Amino acid sequence: MDRMIKTVLIPAVAVLLVLVYFSVYTVDEREYAIKFRLGEVLTDDIGPGLHFKTPFINNVRKLDRRVQTLDADPQRFLTAENKNLIVDSFVKWRITDPTEFYVSFGGGNFQMANSRLREIVQQGLRDEFGQRTVNEVISGERAEVMRILRESAEAATNEVGIEVLDVRIKRVDLPEDVNESIFERMAAARERVARELRALGEEAGERIRAEADRRRTVILAEAYRDAERMRGEGDAQATATYAAAYDQEPDFYSFYRSLEAYTTSFRNKDDMLVLSPDNEFFRYFNELQSP
Repeated sequence: MDRMIKTVLIPAVAVLLVLVYFSVYTVDEREYAIKFRLGEVLTDDIGPGLHFKTPFINNVRKLDRRVQTLDADPQRFLTAENKNLIVDSFVKWRITDPTEFYVSFGGGNFQMANSRLREIVQQGLRDEFGQRTVNEVISGERAEVMRILRESAEAATNEVGIEVLDVRIKRVDLPEDVNESIFERMAAARERVARELRALGEEAGERIRAEADRRRTVILAEAYRDAERMRGEGDAQATATYAAAYDQEPDFYSFYRSLEAYTTSFRNKDDMLVLSPDNEFFRYFNELQSP
């Protein structure tokens, strides 16, 4: 009995497990599944879940049904003005007919599909950019270009089981050497504007300083005029006062003026006057000495 189990039952169970393993397969909701019979496509309408197949006769190929992204490398294109632009774009697409996709791209090769889409989009970009100027491409008609690219790509791929959802232009740049030239021109223009502004500022500063100097001169002149007028008025008042005092006491006024003259003349000890003794300057000294 043990020998029968070892020689018959265990191999039979192993063969049964192998048959079950090759007979069962699962399909994820994110996948398409294509069932073949000896290389011939039977169906591609297989829903998600657990399924069975005939071992060694049927085989199943699974394809990703999610949205795919083709992010192409930036390419150089000529505009209608014969100016080079560097264009960076991407494409969103997905499989709509798994059988057609499988047949058209060598057994469902996604690299081949991306290569085909890349050629279609680049040709479309070359045609559209060649009909437009730089300003039209960058600002005015960029959305129109993307719409035309999407429609042309969709028309070129609808027979190979692909649906093109969107074609987008991420960035449009000038070549690096052109950018450097533009930046240099911009820097030169800004430097010229800065020089003009500095010259205008210096001119305005000179004008303000000249106006300030003129006003200073006028103010000083007016102040000097007013001071001289006030000094003249003061001298006139002093003269009038002296005259009034002289009229009231001529002798005292004469004596007071003589004392002021003495004080002014002999302000320092080293001051010296050489005069004759009977000079009028010493009149009051002589009067004090007379009996």
